[in-house]
Amino acid sequence: QGLPFVGRSGQLLTKIIASIGFTREEIYIANMVKCRPPGNRDPRPDEISACNGHLLGQLDLIKPKVIVTLGRFSAGYFHGSPGAAMRDMRGQVGEFHGVKVVSTYHPAALLRNPNWKRGCWEDMLLARKVYDQEGGRTSRGEVYRPGG
Repeated sequence: QGLPFVGRSGQLLTKIIASIGFTREEIYIANMVKCRPPGNRDPRPDEISACNGHLLGQLDLIKPKVIVTLGRFSAGYFHGSPGAAMRDMRGQVGEFHGVKVVSTYHPAALLRNPNWKRGCWEDMLLARKVYDQEGGRTSRGEVYRPGG
């Protein structure tokens, strides 16, 4: 469809975004590489390098308060820890070119491993906290607060 995150993954991502009070229209989704690698494999270093200028240009234009990475590969890139396990990057606030970074599971991984959804929820609450601390504007949605 030429759009990021469609199908079941996209529906889940929409719910994840809504859980912290935003709609998909209020956020910006970018991909590290601008074309899908054959067989949906992880991008190679030369492919990342070829697209890096475009990604940095997007970040410069958007000026995000926080970057939320989805999945192990993008988390490793943005945290400067290629090959690291997702469990080692979750719950950490990193920084990439002056922008705070929070990483969580890819929605497709959550569909395969529903027991990871709790961790994703915790990561998204952290991302929302960072966003608010960085002076982000109030969302139009209501943020779900457990127990409150």
